[in-house]
Amino acid sequence: MLRLSMGQPLPRERQMAILDKMNMALAKNDADAYLDLYADDAVFVRYRSDTTMDTSQFAEVIRKMMASAKTAMGARREICENDDILVVHGINGYVDGTRQAVLMALSVEDGQISRVETGHSKANRDT
Repeated sequence: MLRLSMGQPLPRERQMAILDKMNMALAKNDADAYLDLYADDAVFVRYRSDTTMDTSQFAEVIRKMMASAKTAMGARREICENDDILVVHGINGYVDGTRQAVLMALSVEDGQISRVETGHSKANRDT
């Protein structure tokens, strides 16, 4: 179970609410709803390059991706959860025609995502 920053457990219903809201925002291409899931001071870590983005940089990327008719951010599904993280997986399609399997490790504090680390790899057309 995820925990609030004060050490209080984050109820499973609230954790799943985050995943449900994320999938609803993705299905509607609603960048504002998607970004509302993240804390104002959230940190975004790209696994391969080990670079980080702050919330405003991440928001710019998300808005650009969701505004493009050629980008498809697929629904996320839960892989696992424990006291500290929620791990989700999805398939994204990009402007250049590539598809990537995306794995996201999400840290949650006070009901918002405070840190996300992502990794991705090329996905076959069949996935």
